[in-house]
Amino acid sequence: MKFMGYTRSDGAVGVRNRILVMATVDCVEPVARKIAAGFEGAVAVTQHHSCLRIGCENIVHTLAGVGSNPNVAAVLLVGMGCEAITAESIASGIVATGKPVETIICQQEGGTRKTIEKGRRIVGAMVQAVRGMKRQEHPASRLILGLKCGGSDATSGLAANPAVGVAANLLVENGGAVVMIEPLEAVGAEEELAGRAANEEVRHKILRMVANEEKRWTVPGMQVEFMCKGNVDGGLTTIEEKALGAVHKGGSTPIHGVLRNDEEILEKVPGPGFYLQDGTHLEPMALSYLVAAGAHIVVFTSGRGGTFGNAVVPVVKVCGNPETFLRLRDDLDINAGTVMGGSESIQQVGRRILDEVLEVASGKLTRAEELGYDNFSVYRKDPRLDALLGLSLK
Repeated sequence: MKFMGYTRSDGAVGVRNRILVMATVDCVEPVARKIAAGFEGAVAVTQHHSCLRIGCENIVHTLAGVGSNPNVAAVLLVGMGCEAITAESIASGIVATGKPVETIICQQEGGTRKTIEKGRRIVGAMVQAVRGMKRQEHPASRLILGLKCGGSDATSGLAANPAVGVAANLLVENGGAVVMIEPLEAVGAEEELAGRAANEEVRHKILRMVANEEKRWTVPGMQVEFMCKGNVDGGLTTIEEKALGAVHKGGSTPIHGVLRNDEEILEKVPGPGFYLQDGTHLEPMALSYLVAAGAHIVVFTSGRGGTFGNAVVPVVKVCGNPETFLRLRDDLDINAGTVMGGSESIQQVGRRILDEVLEVASGKLTRAEELGYDNFSVYRKDPRLDALLGLSLK
């Protein structure tokens, strides 16, 4: 079981060659976008939570983690010059990978036009260097697969998620790594997950992670028993029912760890096996956390459909609802609705999903990539709320 990927200078393997033009703060995002425009493989990203450093360390960790992802071949950090979240602070978390990292500061360069001109020269050189990189054969054990679901309906828990679970099991059995981010959507299924813990410490962290997120959403003014319109229209009735279907995509192998994601640290996937990641249930932001943890590809399941992608990793969308797949087939990659129709087993679809992941890892474009979708957003955990509620994974 192999794929064709790009070998990085630090020994990591990427499945894409992205040139990341990262604005440290949204006020300089237009400059970053103009720098990246028109260059093959170049994409501009930023965060939208102000330029203050206090209470925003999680943002710094996330941006540095995204820049460190093996799918990123080179990074240009674009700063305004007066922000507390500096280009240098993010760059310091990326340089250890050995990839080219440069910074450019708008106020120092003399404004927009001069910054764009210099930035485009830098990105142009990075693109030329990337063009010389060739894919090489690597074992599937080098892959890190991220898992997320959204827009779930009754078919998600019956077809799509169990089939993804089969693919996750197969990858782990072949020495790969899988990481699932489901803190809130595991409410009601936490005991099921805890039963798979590799040891007592992991079991304790699983239960604490889910309990922490449930507590955040039971603060007055919030409501944990949330069901979006698509969930209800699709036949789901309670958050527990939704959760029990959602966790199926994680398969059945032991859970080796819960990756911390807070003001102190954003832990990366440390090695082979299955892991959970603390974070958020909000789809584009959750994907950024998975990217920062090292995921090469994300498999996203949905019964209602989804039209987004990601700036750094390919997103393989799996749908268990045959009617939704036919209606949105330009946006969805895998039809797991064949399970509902009885023409394929869950095992067969799971194998098909893993085959698709390996093809995407070797260069096949996902539907979202074909459409040019490069969504990116960063979630900001509120450290004040966590401190008041006494929440921690330590």
